[in-house]
Amino acid sequence: MMNAENMLDAEQKRLAWRCRRGLLELDIVLQRFVKDEFNQLSLGELRVFDAMLELPDNDFWDYINGTNTAKKDADMTAVITKIKAAQFNHQEAD
Repeated sequence: MMNAENMLDAEQKRLAWRCRRGLLELDIVLQRFVKDEFNQLSLGELRVFDAMLELPDNDFWDYINGTNTAKKDADMTAVITKIKAAQFNHQEAD
């Protein structure tokens, strides 16, 4: 029987699988983000993040590093900010 907890676990695993990238740095950042921050994301943020996973690796990496200054909508900007914060927090913990 499928319950809410099982559905959340399945969704987290699905997103973690989609975070596997050809660009190792991006792979590491996204895998950590999903592992550490998944439960804090709203449904809307999950949808935005899922859509962002369609981006080519280099474009996605440029957004995270801030080198891509193309206009982003507010939802995408919020998710990128959370990814950056998670990356920063993880680096501080090391």
